[in-house]
Amino acid sequence: VTGPLMIFGHGILELVLVVALISGLAPILARDDVFILISLTGGTVLLWMGLSMLRSLPELTLDFQAEHEKSRNLVVMGVVLSAINPYWLIWWASIGIGYIMHSMKFGLIGVAAFFLGHILADLTWYCIISFGVAKGKRFFTDSSYRKLIGGCAVFLLVFSCWFLYGGIDKVIHLA
Repeated sequence: VTGPLMIFGHGILELVLVVALISGLAPILARDDVFILISLTGGTVLLWMGLSMLRSLPELTLDFQAEHEKSRNLVVMGVVLSAINPYWLIWWASIGIGYIMHSMKFGLIGVAAFFLGHILADLTWYCIISFGVAKGKRFFTDSSYRKLIGGCAVFLLVFSCWFLYGGIDKVIHLA
């Protein structure tokens, strides 16, 4: 249930963005200053997330409480996690715009078909991931879980540096 609810939130955000793109936002996302803003903001968020994950490692446990799980609004979490993901913004500012422009050749039906296919692909993928996590967590110990999260934190820090470098490099080349 977690995966589909989060993808529903992700889909709401993507629908808003697709409507904005076909309403004239596309040229704004292609601007250098927007790229710089996304890169520097995204890099900073990834840096904060990676460092927070590393700091939380000693307390991490697989002993989740059901009440905590039910108290979260997973749809809102899907919106928020998508919105703060710099890859999501850069994907839409580059590849996504291309798909929207191509699908617009077929009118709103084309855009709707692209969006539906895209969301169904996301839903399928994250249902598989959600199912794998739900069924696979019994194979993890607290120690292996901490190692996995620590590895993910390191990747976030590497991606953070990559985003920050991309933004700073663009600033330098525009100056």
